[in-house]
Amino acid sequence: MTVSTLPSPDDVPESDGIFATIREALRGSTLDYTTAPVGRAVIMLAVPMVMEMAMESIFAVADVFWVAHLGADAVATVGLTESMLTMIYTAAMGLSIGATALVARRTGEQDPEGASRAAGQSILLGLAVAVAIAVLAAPQAENLLRMMGASENVVRSGKGFTGVMLGGNATVLLLFMLNAVFRGSGDAAVAMRVLWLGNILNIILGPCFIFGLGPFPRLGVAGAAVATNLGRGTAVACQLAILFGGRGRVRLAPRHLRLDLPLMRSVLRLSGSGTIQILIGTASYIGLVRILSIFGSPALAGYTIGMRVIMFAILPAFGVSNAAATMVGQNLGAGRPDRAERAVWTAAFYNVVFLGAIGLAFLAGAPLIAGLFTHDAEVLPYAVSCLRTVSLGFLFYAYGMVLTQAFNGAGDTWTPTIINLFVFWLWEIPLAWWLSSHTGLGARGVFMALTIAYSSLAVVSAILFRRGRWKKAAV
Repeated sequence: MTVSTLPSPDDVPESDGIFATIREALRGSTLDYTTAPVGRAVIMLAVPMVMEMAMESIFAVADVFWVAHLGADAVATVGLTESMLTMIYTAAMGLSIGATALVARRTGEQDPEGASRAAGQSILLGLAVAVAIAVLAAPQAENLLRMMGASENVVRSGKGFTGVMLGGNATVLLLFMLNAVFRGSGDAAVAMRVLWLGNILNIILGPCFIFGLGPFPRLGVAGAAVATNLGRGTAVACQLAILFGGRGRVRLAPRHLRLDLPLMRSVLRLSGSGTIQILIGTASYIGLVRILSIFGSPALAGYTIGMRVIMFAILPAFGVSNAAATMVGQNLGAGRPDRAERAVWTAAFYNVVFLGAIGLAFLAGAPLIAGLFTHDAEVLPYAVSCLRTVSLGFLFYAYGMVLTQAFNGAGDTWTPTIINLFVFWLWEIPLAWWLSSHTGLGARGVFMALTIAYSSLAVVSAILFRRGRWKKAAV
């Protein structure tokens, strides 16, 4: 069946009703996402998810801001530890893909007990992974820092930060996992509120524990880790209170935390492939950085600045993509695959409008934006080139993000995994090497390869999505 890539007029709320819809989305709603008008349903899910991602962007900047006051060693500690935590974030995002798909499908089938059982098994899996990481990695904080190339000064001052972050990784894994449960069930506003609570506490407590303000002990860089775990731990406690208190669409009871091997196998199947999918995409950046390193520090610095700005700006767009995943899962569960497909194209249209506006801003204002981060005459041209070149692919990327999450929401996690493998490793990295080394483009060839790769991902995803095999994915 051919479906237009643009939403029909009935899908898009009237202009005078959009603001009312946004207010309702932020407050929370009992809207049935399998029967409500598609455009309204997507907005109701996307708005709180976008706000959730926006807060995550703000937190990432605020955390580094306070630590930077302690000097270069403290910043180095955070940077090295964050590179280790990337694997934990990858696991958290991968595990959450399975939770969202299962909970959304059971919710669409009007099977609240099945949704609760899926949530319970997802929590057990998250806890098991977190305990394994804490037991194996936290005691090795010093050795891990040395392995990452840290100086002895950094090891001495930063081992506390690294140990606390690795030991308390459960707050990250469970925060992602439980918010995936809320999103899958349609409780997007709850997911937004708990993440805001955790990150606001983190931002407030950070300087208190770092600098010893008032009654708080002065812990230095380790204080940032304590604040992070307290903030996110509080958010996790609130999530569990809502789930076990029966105040969400998914209601948990102790019986749901008993090991259910057949269901756990389904969770592992979806979450395992989801983790591999994200790891493939994340690890490809290492290959790009290795190619860029040939062109010296200015090229690397310009790329780093450009990509940080780009990721900060587009992170909220993942909220729209997550909304598409929930709509797909619930509507497939309700036996309405055509409605699921229409919801994806509607979400993609909204994402194109959002990222298209950002792309125009980057094209016009790249020198001004890059100038906020560096005045180095060698670095600035690379940062400007990165911003402008990568932003040329934003319209394609907007579609690619939504389509990838649509496959995941349907439980077809292997399709985007295979696409990522071919696009990023067999296409993007060889192309980046060839353009940068054999065409005279230099480092700018790497930026061009990024744009071409993400555009290719969108095209391939759209072709496979239209074939419709995802509609028959078993979850």
